[in-house]
Amino acid sequence: MTDLPFGFNSQDPDDRGKRDDPSGRSGGESPFGVGPGGMPGFDMGSLGQMLSQLGQMLSQASQHSSGPVNYDLAKQLALQQINSGGRDQPPSAGQHDATTEAFRLAELWLDPVTTFPVGAQSVRTWSAKDWVDSTLPTWRRLCDPVARQVSSAWTDMLPAEAKQNAGPLLSMLGQMGGMAYGSQLGSALGQFASEVLTSTDIGLPLGEPRTAALLPSNIDRFTQGLDRPANEVLVFLAAREAAHLRLFSHVPWLRQRLLATVEEFAHGIRVDPNAMEELAGKVDPSNPASLEEAMRSGLLEPRSTPEQKQALTRLETLLALIEGWVDLVVGEALGDRLPGADALRETLRRRRASGGPAEQAFATLVGLELRPRQLRAAATLWRGLTDRHGVEQRDSVWNHPDLMPTSADLDDPVDFVEHFGRASSELDDPLAALRRAEESAAAGDASSGGEERTDDDQDDQGRGGGERP
Repeated sequence: MTDLPFGFNSQDPDDRGKRDDPSGRSGGESPFGVGPGGMPGFDMGSLGQMLSQLGQMLSQASQHSSGPVNYDLAKQLALQQINSGGRDQPPSAGQHDATTEAFRLAELWLDPVTTFPVGAQSVRTWSAKDWVDSTLPTWRRLCDPVARQVSSAWTDMLPAEAKQNAGPLLSMLGQMGGMAYGSQLGSALGQFASEVLTSTDIGLPLGEPRTAALLPSNIDRFTQGLDRPANEVLVFLAAREAAHLRLFSHVPWLRQRLLATVEEFAHGIRVDPNAMEELAGKVDPSNPASLEEAMRSGLLEPRSTPEQKQALTRLETLLALIEGWVDLVVGEALGDRLPGADALRETLRRRRASGGPAEQAFATLVGLELRPRQLRAAATLWRGLTDRHGVEQRDSVWNHPDLMPTSADLDDPVDFVEHFGRASSELDDPLAALRRAEESAAAGDASSGGEERTDDDQDDQGRGGGERP
C-alpha cells in the first residue's frame, strides 16, 4: 500500500521506502499502511508501544464517561483553569443578602411591564466552581449531540479498506473524537466560569429550572471597569436574570426548542478528512496535552453544510429574540428608576457584539455566533409590537412557536408588526379560520358544482340509462 490512512504522513516523501522495517517488509509496507517514515522519529517496531500508550490514555480518559464526552475530564480541566487564576472566592453571606434584595426589587419593577409572572423560586449566589457544577448537566444536553456526531464522523469517513485493516483502532478513533471534544469543552468552561455574570448570560437556561443565580466575584470585576455604583449594577443584572427566568419558566416549548435545534445542527456535521490527517499527525500518544493543543488550533472544526446553516439560522434567531425581549422589558422596568440603566444596556450589547468570552465559548462548542444586527433588530421588533398591540399581545407571541418571528422577519420587523394581528387571531380561533376556509371552498363549489353533477349524470346514463348497480 502506498497511501497512508489515519493521517500518518511522512515528513519527507522522498524518504518513503528507503528503510526496511523491523518486520522484514521493505518499501514501507505494513498491515496498517503506515510506512516507516509515517511519523518523525517513529518506526514500526514502536507501533505496539504507541497503540498501548494510546489505548491507556483513552481508557483512563473515558473511565468514568458513559457518553460521547468525558465530562469528568471536562470538569477537571475547567476547575484547574479556575484555580490557576486564584480569583474565585466563595460568596459571602453579605453578598448573598445583597443579591436576594436586588432580585426582590427587580421582580417588583418587572411586574408592570410583562404578563409573565415571577419565574424564579430560589435565588443563589455562585462561585465559578458552583457555576460549573450547576450548569454541567445542561451543557451535557447541548454538547452530546454535537460530540456524538463528531465522534462517529472520525470512523464513518474512513474508506472500507482502512476500516478492515484498522480493527480495534476504530474504537480508539471514536473515543478520541469524544475525548478531544471533552478537552475542548473543559477549556471553554474554565474561561466561561471566570467571566459569566448570571446563569442565563448567553440567553440559554444553563442552570436549574426556576433558579436565579448571580456570580458576585465576576460581577465585582465587571463593575470595576464601569463608572456606575456596584448596587446599581447588581440590580440591573438581577433584573436581566429575573426576566430570563420568567420567559423560560412560562414558555414551556422554549427550552426544548433550543435543544432540538442544536441536535439538528449536529446531524449535519461533516469532518474534513484533511483536517483529521493533520490532527492525527500532531497528536503524541505519550503526551495527552498534545491533543488539547491540536484541538485549540481549530483543526477539527466541522465543515458547514446547508442543513447546518439552516439550523444555526433558526437557533441564532431564537436566541436573538430572547435577548431582544429581555433587553426591552428590562429597559422599561429600570429606565426611569436606575440612572445608569441605558448605559448598562449598551455596555452589555457591546459586550455581546464584540464576542465576549460567553459568546466565544458557545461559538467554539456549537458553531454559533450571535450577530449584533439581529439583536438590535429583535429589540426593535418587540418595541414595535408593544407600541402597536400592547404588552399582552406582545407577550402572546411566545404562546406558540408558529407565532415566532423568523430571520426574514428580523430583516423587516415593521412588516411583522403590521401583520401580527391577523396571524395571531387565526391561531387564537382556529375553528373560525377553518369555517372561513370551508365557506370559501363552498362558494367555489357552488359556482361550478351544478355542471359537475350534470356531467356525472350524463356519464351514468351513458353507462346504463341512469341505473346504478
